[in-house]
Amino acid sequence: MSSQLKERSSFDRELIDYDHLEQLLRDGAAEQYQHNSPYPHIAIENFLTERGAQRAYGEIVATPVPREKINYSTYLKYRQSDRSKIGPEVGSIIDALNSDAFLSFVERLTGIPDLLADPTLEGGGIHRIGTGGFLKIHTDFNFHRESGLFRRLNILVYLNPDWDESWGGALELWNSDMSRREAAYPPIWNRAVIFSTTDESYHGHPDPLSSPDGVFRNSIALYYYTKERPAAGYHFDRSEMTNYQPRPGEQFSGTGRLTHALHQLEIRHPLIRKVTGGLKRLIG
Repeated sequence: MSSQLKERSSFDRELIDYDHLEQLLRDGAAEQYQHNSPYPHIAIENFLTERGAQRAYGEIVATPVPREKINYSTYLKYRQSDRSKIGPEVGSIIDALNSDAFLSFVERLTGIPDLLADPTLEGGGIHRIGTGGFLKIHTDFNFHRESGLFRRLNILVYLNPDWDESWGGALELWNSDMSRREAAYPPIWNRAVIFSTTDESYHGHPDPLSSPDGVFRNSIALYYYTKERPAAGYHFDRSEMTNYQPRPGEQFSGTGRLTHALHQLEIRHPLIRKVTGGLKRLIG
C-alpha cells in the first residue's frame, strides 16, 4: 500500500469510526440489512465521528445551497451537487464515503459486489429542507446518464442537532405497491440510513416540516453504482427520472395531477419527453 493511501486511510478514520462499523458487521448487520422490510436497508447511529459530524454541520449551515424548483412533489428543497461549491469539511466526508475502505464496508453490508462511487455527485451532495417543505414518496433515477452505470444504493447522513421528532421529516420507506409505510427513521443527529435502490424502493418525507423557522432538515446524500444491470427490481429501462407516487387517499393538488400524469408517461415512454416537457412548462 502506498504511503499516500495509508495517509488517506488514516484521515478517513478521523471521520468514520471503522471499528464501530466492523463491530456492526460482527453483530449481524449484513443479515439485518438484507432481510429488512420493505426492502434491504439499515439505520446506523453515531455514523461519523463526532468531530467529523460537527465540522460538516458547521460548514453546511454556513453554505449557500440553491433551492430546487417548487412543484407538486417537492417544496422548499435545497441541494448543492456542485463539488466545487462544497467546502472542505463536507468534501472530506464525501471523499471518505467514496473511498475504497468504505466501499468495501458497504459491499459486505449489502452483498452487492463491485460497487462504484459517483465523483460527479449526480443528484447528491448537500440536501436541505426548509420549514414547511416536503419531498413526496418516490423512487430515484436508476441510470447515470454520464457514466452509463446502474444505481444500486443510497446513503443519507443526517446532521440535525436537537431534532424534535414532532417536527416530522422522518424518512419513510413504503412497500412496492404503495399500500403501506413499513419503516420510518427521524433525521436525528449523526444517523445514516443506507438502502438498496430499485424501481420499487419507495421513500421520502411527504408531509410538511413543522420545524421552527430557520431550522432545516440537513443531510449529505451519496449514491453508489455497478456496471452491471441489477437482476431484479428494474422495470424502467435506463430511467433518468424520479418516479413520484401518491400515498393511499392522497391526491396531488391543482395542476400537480396533470403534471404527475405526464411524468408517468415520460417514465414509461422516454421518447415523448420533448412533447410533454413543453406541456409541463406551460402548466407550471
